[in-house]
Amino acid sequence: MAAAAGPRLGAEELGLLEKSLGLAKGNKYGAQGERKTPVLQTNNGPSLIGLTTIATHLVKQAKKEQLLGNTAEEKAIVQQWLEYRVIQVDGQSNKEDTRIILKDLNSYLEDKVYLAGNNFTLADILMYYGLHHIMVDLTVQEKEKYLNVSRWFNHVQHYPGIRQHLSSIVFIKNRLYTNAH
Repeated sequence: MAAAAGPRLGAEELGLLEKSLGLAKGNKYGAQGERKTPVLQTNNGPSLIGLTTIATHLVKQAKKEQLLGNTAEEKAIVQQWLEYRVIQVDGQSNKEDTRIILKDLNSYLEDKVYLAGNNFTLADILMYYGLHHIMVDLTVQEKEKYLNVSRWFNHVQHYPGIRQHLSSIVFIKNRLYTNAH
């Protein structure tokens, strides 16, 4: 898995986010530096730099602030996962990093529907986009090993307007119920 996959996708992801938020296309995205950090050139002010900074700006532009969290605690959790996305997910450079990320996420999602609890947020959207290239490559056995991640990912990919042109990832469900009588 290439470490460049995350940063390279920044502008594309922001385009997907824009569309999912119902914003008109028209923002000009660029990339800066070796890590290709996304940049948004605003019409009447300084450029905005960084995936989560620009994503947060787009959410506010779309007047969908609930995606940033409803309570102070939820807002902090959303910010925490946005930071995790950029530092851990985009920063991963090998199979071992990927395994650790999936293992951590799997534990965290054990008793949660979404990353910030019961509400769908920007954290879910950006983590979905950031993990898509990883989930595509997982075997059926790996998807079962990370069952909570698979459940969450499948849930998010079916959320209206999120997946768009990204490939739909298939999760085999029949093995999940073998012990139930």
